[in-house]
Amino acid sequence: MQPVGLIETPLGNIYILFHEQTPNHRKSFIQLAEAGYWDSLTFNRVIPNFVAQGGCPDTEEGFNDPEYLLSPELDSDLTHIYGAVGAGRDENPGKVSATCQFYIVQNPKGLHRLDGDYTIFGQVIRGMDVIDQIVGIPTSAENTPIRPISMIVKILQMEEKEIDKLKAVDKII
Repeated sequence: MQPVGLIETPLGNIYILFHEQTPNHRKSFIQLAEAGYWDSLTFNRVIPNFVAQGGCPDTEEGFNDPEYLLSPELDSDLTHIYGAVGAGRDENPGKVSATCQFYIVQNPKGLHRLDGDYTIFGQVIRGMDVIDQIVGIPTSAENTPIRPISMIVKILQMEEKEIDKLKAVDKII
């Protein structure tokens, strides 16, 4: 059995497979999901051909709660391809992640200019059509959806054959 992230939205479901190379980010995401952390939050920043970002919103002072900060886990094999799931962060020089915020790369060509600067800890294996819908929603000047896109995040335990069936639908990875 393997943990798979499930993000339920009003527009459909998104399934995420976690990378073994980023154990601290993986563990943190699973813990927050199981605690229901994101279940009252939304995708708060969406930009077509860039990302759909959800979780705790950016603040003027950045992310300064050490309980929700993680050291970077950068791996050159994990890049910002279409559907990559990464940990949000402010402009801190240590590249420390805010565990409460994540983003999903929506640009079909990827966002390789971000490689090596942000921790990639997962990959969407089904539901990029949902992400494409989310980034297409009208937004404010701050890239916040005018109509909030709520989320409920769960962790499923799945067998490899179940995961393969999910992957087969979207053929993302």
